[in-house]
Amino acid sequence: MNLGPLALTAAALFTGAAFYINFAEQPARLGLDDRALLAQWKPSYARGFTMQASLAVAGFVLGALTWWSTGNYAWLLGAVVLVANWPYTLLGIMPTNHVLNAIAPEDAGPKSRELIVKWGGLHGVRTALGAAATAIFLWASM
Repeated sequence: MNLGPLALTAAALFTGAAFYINFAEQPARLGLDDRALLAQWKPSYARGFTMQASLAVAGFVLGALTWWSTGNYAWLLGAVVLVANWPYTLLGIMPTNHVLNAIAPEDAGPKSRELIVKWGGLHGVRTALGAAATAIFLWASM
């Protein structure tokens, strides 16, 4: 059974979700006042994290299994690039997330806005990793 198309699908879904966050949701939320901005970011982040983390793990497992069954190292490369979102998130983004989650919405202000702007830039790396993994999986499937 060829699981490659499922790995490609998981990576493409991850990338689509990440792209949506960076190019639609983040710019829209930045139009809100500071309190509403933080209040919107918190549940959005929590839901997005669960969805994207699951897709990254699923794509990794499916890509690794495809590599294992085919011997095509491109599948393993794509899997590793996709799951690289986990350590990047834990080491690169999570410190900002912890600070933002510790701020009560009534205490929101220029500092919380600045952190959410920074968060958007950090999240762009997740979008790039997803796009790279999707491209690698597409290349591997040819």
